[in-house]
Amino acid sequence: MKSPTGTSEANAPAPKKRVGPLTFIREVRAEARKVTWTSRKETIAASIMVAIMVVMAAIFFYATDSLVKLLVWLVTGISTGTPN
Repeated sequence: MKSPTGTSEANAPAPKKRVGPLTFIREVRAEARKVTWTSRKETIAASIMVAIMVVMAAIFFYATDSLVKLLVWLVTGISTGTPN
């Protein structure tokens, strides 16, 4: 029989078997042992790259905002800064 989504119920995956909390904790620990962590050197390098990109984005958006502000002032004569 077809379900409302158009897929066959015979092809549906079987529901997952429920496990107790101790089994769950054991499985989580087993999976955590498989994780490969980055080294301290790699983490520091990635953090520095992120900080540089944040600064570059801030400079870009500041420059873009200033340019748009200048263009609006040149075209309309309306100041778009701090209120007088």
